[in-house]
Amino acid sequence: MNKEINIGMLDGVIKRTIQTVEASKTQIFNIAESARQEGNAMKLELHELRQEIEKVIKQVDILEISYRKARNRLAVVSRNFDTYTEEDIRLAYDEASKLQVELSINRERENNLKRRRNDLERRLRNLEETISRAEGLMTQMGVVLGYLTGDLSKVGEALETAKQHQLMGLKIIQAQEEERKRVAREIHDGPAQSMANVVLRTEIVEKMLKNERILEAQMELHELKEMVRMSLAEVRRIIFDLRPMALDDLGLVPTLQKYIQTFEERTKQTVDLVVFGKEQSLKSSVKAAIFRLVQECLNNVEKHANAKIVQVKLEFLDENLHLVVKDDGVGFDMKDRAANGSSFGLMGMKERTQLLEGSMEIQSTLGQGTKVMFQIPTRM
Repeated sequence: MNKEINIGMLDGVIKRTIQTVEASKTQIFNIAESARQEGNAMKLELHELRQEIEKVIKQVDILEISYRKARNRLAVVSRNFDTYTEEDIRLAYDEASKLQVELSINRERENNLKRRRNDLERRLRNLEETISRAEGLMTQMGVVLGYLTGDLSKVGEALETAKQHQLMGLKIIQAQEEERKRVAREIHDGPAQSMANVVLRTEIVEKMLKNERILEAQMELHELKEMVRMSLAEVRRIIFDLRPMALDDLGLVPTLQKYIQTFEERTKQTVDLVVFGKEQSLKSSVKAAIFRLVQECLNNVEKHANAKIVQVKLEFLDENLHLVVKDDGVGFDMKDRAANGSSFGLMGMKERTQLLEGSMEIQSTLGQGTKVMFQIPTRM
């Protein structure tokens, strides 16, 4: 079963989720905006309604006073009917009745307006609660959207990085196996063959000595001594490539000088080592890592650059160490390298630099050489 996470599919899910959240946030905003507009209209209507209620209340108060006066006059006229004519009584009665009807109408109108006002105030409170909840939801949606765009959107990147680290681990294992094969092949083709030859020729020397061929035996022993010396040098070279003992004994700069000298003799390329500042006391692991960075850079120059002159610049500062390896070789197109993926050598250097909590930068142009720059903290 293929358990590998599909990064593209995960990114698609996250993007669709973000789009849905954004659409929902827009809908909530539209709801809140509609409620706000309706609320503003209600506030205006409520303001006008309160003004009208105030006018009606004043009118009712005036009518009540007038009605009381009309009733009082009707009572006076009714008691003194001998003084007032029937017309006066009828007019007083009509006036009181008219004011009573008008007062009842205005009181009913006042009650209706107050009921309408209470209803508007209740609806307005509900709208304000809706607006408040919508604004709260928009705030929460904003937080969710922030997490999605700020944190979860980086999940794909994190998984891609983890995937790259997994591939790096597999490549490191592969490289270790290749290195073991290379060392085994070098020992088999070099010192092992020489040792086998030494054993064979010592048997020849034994026979010569038995036959008292002393002069021939001496010559053979001389050749054997040279052969053993060459094998010993080859073994030391292999050991040096695996782990330079001089790093601990002599320090970083002398070890680099020795390695560069050997590199120049083998490749016939000129390498200038320039050192600024005083070499600091570095941890053994840091010294080994910096040595490997230089070694890998020079190996890349030997394999790919076709360069004539290489410069290795080492600068010791208080907190950092700057390393620059520059060649005048064929260079390469950085865009093509970014599109096709870095080579394992470059990936290995980048990984090693990250383990040292440092930074690595590559500058290269076709036909104009390559420049690799490292900045490594020295106080780890």
